[in-house]
Amino acid sequence: MSTFGTMDAASSGLVVYRKWLDAVSENIANMNDVRSTSDNAFQARYVVAQAADYGKAGGAQVAGIALGDAKGRVVQQPDHPLADAEGNVRVPDIDLADQMSQLIIAQRGYQANLAVVERAHDAYSAALQMGR
Repeated sequence: MSTFGTMDAASSGLVVYRKWLDAVSENIANMNDVRSTSDNAFQARYVVAQAADYGKAGGAQVAGIALGDAKGRVVQQPDHPLADAEGNVRVPDIDLADQMSQLIIAQRGYQANLAVVERAHDAYSAALQMGR
C-alpha cells in the first residue's frame, strides 16, 4: 500500500457511494412516471460495484449500472391521458421503502468513507507538524 493508500481506498469508496446515491435519487424522482402500455416503463438504476485491484488495497470502483425491468407494472388509471382502451398505464416497478433503505445505506457508507479521509488527513498533518 502506498503512503496515501488509506486515502486512495476511502476516496474510491466515496465515488462508489456517490454514484449509488445518484442512482437512488434518480429512481425516487422517476418512480411515479406514467407511460402508455405500449411504451417501456422507467428502468430503475442499480450500481454494480467491484473491488479495484482485487487482492490489494485498491479500494472499490463502479463496474457498471444494472437496469431494472422495462415492463414495470400495469395499473388501472382510466382517467389518465395515456391510458389505453382498457384504462391501463405502465409505471415503474420501484418500491419507495426499498429505495429509502438503499438511500440510508449509501449515505452511511459515504459518511464512513469521508470520516476515514478526514482522519487520515489529520494523521498526515500531525505527522508533518512533528518535523517542525
